[in-house]
Amino acid sequence: MLTPDKTEADNIYEVRFKNTRKGFFRNVHGLRLYTGDHVIVESDRGYDVGEIALGGIMAELQMRKKGFKKPGQALKIYRKANEDDLELLRTARAREQETMVRTREIIQELKVDMKLSDVEFQGDNTKAIFYYISDHRVDFRELIKVLARDFKIRVEMKQISHRHEAGLVGGLGVCGRELCCSTWLTDFKTVTTAAARYQNLSLNPMKISGMCGRLKCCLNYELDSYLDALHDFPEVESVDTARGRAFVQKTDIFKGKLWFSYPQETTWYPLTVAEVNEVVRQNKAGEKPDVFSGKPAPASDGSPGGRAMDFVDVVGTEVPEPEKRRKKKKPNNRNRAQQAGGGQNPGGERTGGEAPASRQPQQRPPRDPQANRDPQAPREQRPKREQQPNREPRPPRDPQAGREQGPPRDPQANGGNASSRQRDRRNRNKRRPNNPNRPNNPNPPSNPE
Repeated sequence: MLTPDKTEADNIYEVRFKNTRKGFFRNVHGLRLYTGDHVIVESDRGYDVGEIALGGIMAELQMRKKGFKKPGQALKIYRKANEDDLELLRTARAREQETMVRTREIIQELKVDMKLSDVEFQGDNTKAIFYYISDHRVDFRELIKVLARDFKIRVEMKQISHRHEAGLVGGLGVCGRELCCSTWLTDFKTVTTAAARYQNLSLNPMKISGMCGRLKCCLNYELDSYLDALHDFPEVESVDTARGRAFVQKTDIFKGKLWFSYPQETTWYPLTVAEVNEVVRQNKAGEKPDVFSGKPAPASDGSPGGRAMDFVDVVGTEVPEPEKRRKKKKPNNRNRAQQAGGGQNPGGERTGGEAPASRQPQQRPPRDPQANRDPQAPREQRPKREQQPNREPRPPRDPQAGREQGPPRDPQANGGNASSRQRDRRNRNKRRPNNPNRPNNPNPPSNPE
């Protein structure tokens, strides 16, 4: 939409490229363009292909917001993109993944302290923008030479922050929607933990951090509303009453209530903002009012305020009640015996050789620990250990018993094999232990001499 004093040739459009990169361009040829049209725009060298995002008054407001004060210096829009231009753009986009993988390998080889986030090729496939993250200044002159030689393109290095990286990569937030930084948010403001404290949010980093690892940008969206609601709340942590000092446990900002409790108690008492201001005024005057005497106690379910929480089925779904399973009865041993053919006859006597139902376990006599258990003899004839004769202790073993010491042998006898024979005999003696009960060898080996 244009003002009456302007024509289409003076119109400025905001053109969006890959991810969040945008720019302002002049429609010098007076083309009839609409939001979503692909156009060929001017670049520093060559041309690029983008998509119309805003135009008319909305584009001018966006220019003022971003501080673009020289609309006459904006680049030009040449024409609408045709099928050949879009095919060349798809070819350039197909090179980005392979180029990024290879560039990361080159960065590791050159040991450059930087993290490559994304690669964006220009629409004419002659230039590429490399987005990287680094905490300090990086000397990448050698890296640019290698990239230009390997990929045969013009190279532009652009440093970005962690929030911009999340916008380039994209994703889904915990709310289930696409990330704000990858759709519409372009101006990243500073987010502090004070925004979470004002909104009574948990300071758990896992809950208040976004996909980029920094604090969520949406913490600033409702911060002004909370600050306006907290304008009338007194800055107080405790008040003095007739029963003692009560401490603040909870602040309900939009209901305008504060919950107090006494030490060593679990009861919470609500007070409105006006009542708290009155108590603070009386405390400054040296008075201790009894403000909690008529306040209701919490309900049995623990909900403060003396009333139970009501839950209403606003969706209208009917939850089926769980079926009660019947427990299977275990069969009785008595019934099982009767089914097997036992039972009682009409005279009251049991048949089938079954034992009576009221069977009592027979108690065994205590076992004699001194009894000698012989599996072959009857239990009555087994002698006790006191009656067994005492065994004589065995004599100690003599390791040299059963051996006769012969004269030393000549190692040169029998063709010089005496040493090997002695070694074999020593190994044989090591494997077989000496038996003291074995008689001495009656035929000792004779001297080979």
